[in-house]
Amino acid sequence: MFDGWATTDVTTPAGARIRVRTAGSGPPVLLLHGYPQTSAMWHRVAPGLAEAHTVVAADLRGYGDSTAPSGSAEDPAAFGKRAMAADQLAVMAALGFARFAVVGHDRGARCAYRLALDHPEAVTALAVLDILPTADVFASVDAAFARSAWHWFFLAQPGDLPERLIAADPDAFFLRGTDGVFTDEARAAYRAAYRRPEVVHAMCQDYRAGATVDVADDEADRGRRQIACPTLVLWGRRGPLGRVPDVLDVWRRWAPQAAGEQLECGHYLAEECPAETLAALRDLLRSSCS
Repeated sequence: MFDGWATTDVTTPAGARIRVRTAGSGPPVLLLHGYPQTSAMWHRVAPGLAEAHTVVAADLRGYGDSTAPSGSAEDPAAFGKRAMAADQLAVMAALGFARFAVVGHDRGARCAYRLALDHPEAVTALAVLDILPTADVFASVDAAFARSAWHWFFLAQPGDLPERLIAADPDAFFLRGTDGVFTDEARAAYRAAYRRPEVVHAMCQDYRAGATVDVADDEADRGRRQIACPTLVLWGRRGPLGRVPDVLDVWRRWAPQAAGEQLECGHYLAEECPAETLAALRDLLRSSCS
């Protein structure tokens, strides 16, 4: 995976160390992965994007080979999407990019739309894969969601209860339901990351922040700030948003220019439908650069 790509670490002003892979030339695009993955999730899409763009694939704070600032491990706010977005803004600045497109999947998409809300001067285009805004998700929780996305509430439990239970069998927890979804190389990269206790703790802190500071930040912005840049929304028919009838309507309350489509796959669009995902992203990036 990522043969010929450069790998480097960028230390942000907050003290996080962010691992990035870079390749290509042209207008910059930042790729942000989801849970429980790493930047390896883009291995079937990123090379195609790098044909016309400078591609930066980053590990989120605490995930993969990135680390959180020293002393922040017990502060859920340090894993809020505002803090994670600030990391990525600093990464792109360190690489020489003041303006760039950002593409995020799952937790990375939550970081991506927060980046577009907090730093509109920096984001030229936004793509969010298989999510709704965090505050909207919590506002619409019902029994069906609680059963299907129970990990949201499990990982957000205080203390070290989730961490201790996951440690008993991390493969069974993180890889359930993914047979045939990840390539062997990608699966190995994810396993290497989540077998480190500090990465599992960061994931839990991410979800703890999601249920608290991220909801508060979204509610503070609701009706007050919107995403002005071109915005692409993609989701899988067999994924969690497949039963949501108004995905684009929800997003257009946050991003009036939002457009998108449902792909014939589950939650992991870039790994299940890489050709379709790449085509949609190319269209977005082409229009935002014209």
